[in-house]
Amino acid sequence: MKVIADLRKVVADNGIERLQTVRIGGIDQWVSIRGNDRRNPVLLMLHGGPGWVAMPTSWYFQRGWEEYFTVVQWDQRGAGKTYAANDPEVVAPTMTRERMIADSEEMVAWLRREFGKERIFVLGQSWGSYLGLELAQRRPEWLHAYIGIGQISNAPESERRGFAWTLQQARTDGNAEAVAELEALAPYAQGNQPVPLEKLFKQRKWLNHYGGMVHNRRGGDAEAAAIRLSPEYTDHDLAEVWKGNDFSMQHLLSEVLTLDMTPVRELKVPVFLFEGRHDHNVSAELAAEWLQGVKAPAKQLVWFEQSAHEVMIEEPGKTLLTLVQQVRPIAERAGDGPAEVP
Repeated sequence: MKVIADLRKVVADNGIERLQTVRIGGIDQWVSIRGNDRRNPVLLMLHGGPGWVAMPTSWYFQRGWEEYFTVVQWDQRGAGKTYAANDPEVVAPTMTRERMIADSEEMVAWLRREFGKERIFVLGQSWGSYLGLELAQRRPEWLHAYIGIGQISNAPESERRGFAWTLQQARTDGNAEAVAELEALAPYAQGNQPVPLEKLFKQRKWLNHYGGMVHNRRGGDAEAAAIRLSPEYTDHDLAEVWKGNDFSMQHLLSEVLTLDMTPVRELKVPVFLFEGRHDHNVSAELAAEWLQGVKAPAKQLVWFEQSAHEVMIEEPGKTLLTLVQQVRPIAERAGDGPAEVP
């Protein structure tokens, strides 16, 4: 961890490197703030899960972003360092979607004040894409643009498609064990009823096995292992991170999988979707279908042909190029950033 911390230390003349708590929603919540030039546009990443924190793997995918944005990683209520810093029994009653949206609004408001910015970028991944889309609807005047990765659209239909794809992979593979386990789950994700977590985890086991979460890999084991190398995480944080992941999922995940965002037909901010062509964890094809019908000042769907659900880790170079070439110019045109482009 020290090797990685030293290697990625921000040494630019006008750089910023902060790891701190912010009082949000009545509790201390942890953020990492990093960038080579504090005049750059601010980009807040809303991690997935619920509870699948991005801060401890950001050392791998984020370093290039920091030359063009001030990047904020935030461990949400009930997750990561924030989980470790608070009493779970106190936090548990507050683990609701509305409180998480309110936390997100407070975080954006704090960042705008802290950096003297009228607008920032918000990037939401998976569960974070639900929070990001709510922000884009409720506070468009605060955002340069919204970027969704693994965008939630119609979650129940996404579950049905993911289940059908996984079962087809198992049958094609001649995997009798997987076929039997999956067929025992049927009917799966009927209507808009919550999927019991026990059923969900069995389905995900085989979806991950066949590369529906990380393309051509069997699940997210490499990403999970990378957390142990995080410079931001203490031994205590590492001991608690999976407890926080389970805690967040137990309180939020079933309800998340009932969400249908397809009634959202208009946004007052530019919207970008970065979608992995092979994402069956949160259906990429459904997200693309949803975006087609959305009216926005500008919108762009970017396909990542060698990715599934973890686009920024699977194709970090293309993610960086797209953020710099397609997204950042919106802030430049608004006069947000240094006069000279790095």
